[in-house]
Amino acid sequence: MSRFFQGSDSESSSSDEEELYSDPEAEKSEEESEEESSESGEVESSDSDDEGGKAGVSKFLRDQESSEESEDEDKVTVVKSAKDKRLEELEGVVKLIDNARRINDWSTISTEFDKLNRQVVKMAAQEKVPKIYVKTIAELEDFMNETIATQKVSTKKLNATNAKGLNAMKQKIKRNNRDFTTEIEKYRADKEEYMMSEEEEEIQPVERVRRPQAVYTDGVEAADDDRSFHLVGPGGRALQYSAESILKNLRSIVESRGKKNTDRAEQIRIMEKLLGVATTPYQTIRVLLALISTRFDLTTSSSTNYMSQEQWKSAEHEYGKLLEMLEANRNMVVVENAEEWEDDEKPPQPAAGELLKIPGSLVSIAERLDDELTRSLQHVDPHTAEYIERLSDEQALYNNILRGLLYVEDLQNNQKLQTPQDTANRLVMRRLEHVYFKPSQVVAILEETAWKAIPAGLGSKITPRGGPKDIATLVQVLSTYLFKNSADIIRARAYLCQVYYFALHDQYYRARDMLLMSHLQETIANFNISTQILFNRTLVQVGLCAFRGGLVYEAQNTLQEICGSGRQKELLAQGVQLQRYSQVTPEQEKLERQRQLPFHMHINLDLLECVYLTCSMLLEVPLLAQTGSSPDIRKRVISKTYRRLLEFHERQIFTGPPENTRDHVMQASRALAAGEWKKSADLICSIKVWELMANSEDIKKMLSEQIQEEGLRTYLFTYAPFYDTLSVSTLSSMFDLTERKVAAVVSKMISHEELAAALDQINSAIIFRKGVELSRLQSLALTLSDKASGLIESNERVLEQRTQGTANAFERQGGQGGRGGRGGRGGRGGQRGDRGGSRTRGGQQFGGGALGGAIKA
Repeated sequence: MSRFFQGSDSESSSSDEEELYSDPEAEKSEEESEEESSESGEVESSDSDDEGGKAGVSKFLRDQESSEESEDEDKVTVVKSAKDKRLEELEGVVKLIDNARRINDWSTISTEFDKLNRQVVKMAAQEKVPKIYVKTIAELEDFMNETIATQKVSTKKLNATNAKGLNAMKQKIKRNNRDFTTEIEKYRADKEEYMMSEEEEEIQPVERVRRPQAVYTDGVEAADDDRSFHLVGPGGRALQYSAESILKNLRSIVESRGKKNTDRAEQIRIMEKLLGVATTPYQTIRVLLALISTRFDLTTSSSTNYMSQEQWKSAEHEYGKLLEMLEANRNMVVVENAEEWEDDEKPPQPAAGELLKIPGSLVSIAERLDDELTRSLQHVDPHTAEYIERLSDEQALYNNILRGLLYVEDLQNNQKLQTPQDTANRLVMRRLEHVYFKPSQVVAILEETAWKAIPAGLGSKITPRGGPKDIATLVQVLSTYLFKNSADIIRARAYLCQVYYFALHDQYYRARDMLLMSHLQETIANFNISTQILFNRTLVQVGLCAFRGGLVYEAQNTLQEICGSGRQKELLAQGVQLQRYSQVTPEQEKLERQRQLPFHMHINLDLLECVYLTCSMLLEVPLLAQTGSSPDIRKRVISKTYRRLLEFHERQIFTGPPENTRDHVMQASRALAAGEWKKSADLICSIKVWELMANSEDIKKMLSEQIQEEGLRTYLFTYAPFYDTLSVSTLSSMFDLTERKVAAVVSKMISHEELAAALDQINSAIIFRKGVELSRLQSLALTLSDKASGLIESNERVLEQRTQGTANAFERQGGQGGRGGRGGRGGRGGQRGDRGGSRTRGGQQFGGGALGGAIKA
């Protein structure tokens, strides 16, 4: 290859290198790019001369290059300082703003105004305030006011772009000119003298909020001297930590709240310093309100969904300090409908006897603290010491809720403030929600500690300090207050909390009557999901209360709706059950997890399942024996869940020892059906989950008695066809019951027509009445008739679903069916329609024909 081609290759490679190095240079400022490009050009030319790069075509251009160099030497280079360059750039921007003002282009003005402020920030660190900048912002403010006044009376409005720019400039100029008020007033007083004078006020040195970095020189750390660097705040603006600048700094922080790229942790550090230099109660209250709100904002920006324990404790401590400050200064009140104070230079000075209203909401802060504590408990592992430590913060939160309630009550006593009733209702509801699910001993300690932490001079009209010590009375007082002063959701939740507390403390009949009188079971679907969860929890607690009282039938009926669905975790908000083919979106799953209750509020699901299956066993086993011995009795199912588990257990070829709650109940059911009541009682009493109840021994004793009675009923249902007479004493010895108890059980069965027998009290014997004995064929015929009637009912149900209540739309006049138009099939359709019309609601009542009549006779 010739040397000319080699030269072209070198030139192309060098040009590629120039392109690679030109990209990062374009991102720098214009000054740096010019200097670096000139330096790089000189370096490249020198390198190329040294390396002999002038090969090929380049060596024929020597005369031209030399002539150009000579011409460059003749030119005079003017060197400008960095200050002059920045001033020229500033004047260029001002000129663009002036041109935009002439054509009323507010979009361009807004863009160039931002650029102007960025340049001034760079100049303000080392130079004086440019007077041309003061002139520009003063004239812009005047021009803006003129434009706004013109737009109010003019019929020709600005277009959408300029209107948006004008609205943006309103906020920018108002916020920006506040820092240059003195200079603007000097300029407006005498414009010519101000621009001609050489005295310019230096801007105050700017402090940085961020921690200074150590400067190293030749590997040796520089001395820690504050004079060697300046602390600069965000945007290069000065942050003066003095009592006079507190309100101004607070306004800048509040205005930046919610914006992107806002360092909230830095804002918290600034407000903590402002809190330290606050001298008046007004300044302290304003800083505390803003500081607590900013701490809550950290949750939205963090990767976790809950507030850290350190930030939560700081917010809780500051909330308590805020309440102390308000209690000490009764002339200042924090209310939601107050107007914000606009003047940051001087604090408000209320007249004597007037109240200074500060905008804020103490109730919202208390609710947010409560929600954040609940959210953190949801995410902490409940089996660790961290959960116990986090749970101990509930006492401090309860103290602040009670103290905030006392403050709100004091505000309500002042008729001038017109405090809404909803504020007190929300705090009373929060207080009740911390009490209703706990034992009375725990609530007594909680209340006593809370009142000790509150100063002696504070009292409450709702729950006085020296009020009744009975916790049931406290719950009733809080609930009654909400019944009278609230509506809708809060009233319903208060009602459910009171029912839950009564059921938890074994007051079944009181809880049942209140729940039935509320009629909430009819309207609960119209409430929000959290209230529906509370209703489910209350229903379950009422069922457990009935079981502890020995009311098996009531307990099974109450728990049937929750436990029979197989979705206990989801209905009680104690876990998320993801179905295999469920179409749950990630957003719905996230909301479902946010609704979960903390672990210390859970109802034990193993205990709940054990109670439900045990109650179902005591009701289903005698029913199975009754339907098995009397085929003419219509079969009914009390618990489909129990039946399904029992059938699955019976299909197993080999049955080992019981391992869990279900195995214990299923084997106890088989033993009870076989008449082995002692084995059944031992299996039920050996379940360890009963130890979770308060009086476990009483529960086991009650279960043994129930199993004895149901074993007697099962035995009589099963073996009644084989006896003519049966001695009461024999039954008493078989089931370890007194003869009086056996006679009572038999009399109850006879009165309910469950047993065809008579009780001979003289001879203490049971005399059975024999009915028509059925042959094998007759029994199968009755079974077939039952299955046929069930099939007809299912077909009718499907037809009603398909036609949506228009099942008779296919019938013609005269009783003929829908298929009567096809020859001879019409008559058959009519007969079917007639037969269907005479059928009663709920399915066909097939009596078995002549055989059925003989049996019933």
